[in-house]
Amino acid sequence: MEVLVTGGLGFIGGHIAAAQLEAGHAVRVLDNRDPFYDLRLKDATAAHLREIASDGSGSLEVISGDIRDLSQVEAACTDVDLVYHHAAKAGVRPSVEDPRTYHDVNVTGTLNLLETLRAEDPERIILASSSSVYGGDQDLLPFAETDPTVPISPYGTTKLAGDRYGLVYADVYDLPVVVLRYFTVYGPRMRPNMAISNFVSRAFAGAPLQIYGDGSQSRDFTYVADVVDVNRRLAATDEADGRVLNIGSGDQITIARLATVIRDAIDPEIEIEHRDGFAIDAPHTRADTSLAASLLGYSPSYSIREGVDAFIRWYAAHRDWYAPLVRGSV
Repeated sequence: MEVLVTGGLGFIGGHIAAAQLEAGHAVRVLDNRDPFYDLRLKDATAAHLREIASDGSGSLEVISGDIRDLSQVEAACTDVDLVYHHAAKAGVRPSVEDPRTYHDVNVTGTLNLLETLRAEDPERIILASSSSVYGGDQDLLPFAETDPTVPISPYGTTKLAGDRYGLVYADVYDLPVVVLRYFTVYGPRMRPNMAISNFVSRAFAGAPLQIYGDGSQSRDFTYVADVVDVNRRLAATDEADGRVLNIGSGDQITIARLATVIRDAIDPEIEIEHRDGFAIDAPHTRADTSLAASLLGYSPSYSIREGVDAFIRWYAAHRDWYAPLVRGSV
């Protein structure tokens, strides 16, 4: 099977590309190596993918290209069977400073991909969206796919536009599109500027953990292995075509509790500090994953505590190269 992973040198895309290589598929990665965070992380992902391919598990082609460039998208999509679209401009807070670029990448780039795939005959197109589309209405928790979508940031707005385009192309042009709304994904090789990677890094370094705000805000954190599993399931079924699905753990934890759990697992003597928060952040998120469970048999394998423990073990094993990237992102 010919598989295209846009953003395949990024965090989630890299894990999906690895799983597809391990399944023996021919994997194309389209990535523009955006220096949103340290490019050594993309280099590490590329090396990991090459190592899998060198073992005889599938074949790998890494294409340097940008989804904003229609000709590059067209070249990457030729004769493709399965598409995982994870190329995106990430980050709620940075989107406030540069909404136009976020629109160009997350909306125009997605439209370029969908338009191109109208001329191909893919078996499935899986678009990555975000829990940020729901906004901050806490009366709706846990968020279900039928709940109102009222994003409160440019990032959330662009992700909503992208997932709506996906559903429209499924309905109007009969493309086999599935939209996945991810809830705060974390795990090995995650973006270094996220709360979990930051807390773990500071704890290993013996530095105080820093919480933005009072720590009462909470998140549904989803371990990346569960995200890979649901993407793997979608490759083999059309049950979710034309649908949008929430992908989360179905649980939530406050940031203060998360910091305490990580601190206590590494060094209980470390202090926890508070800094000014950000009004643009939604106070709480939690996914209703019952639709994904019904259509795909989705059941998260990792609780938040289990996933955090797994990440701490991975961090300890890869601290020599990963820790400097986290410290450099703060």
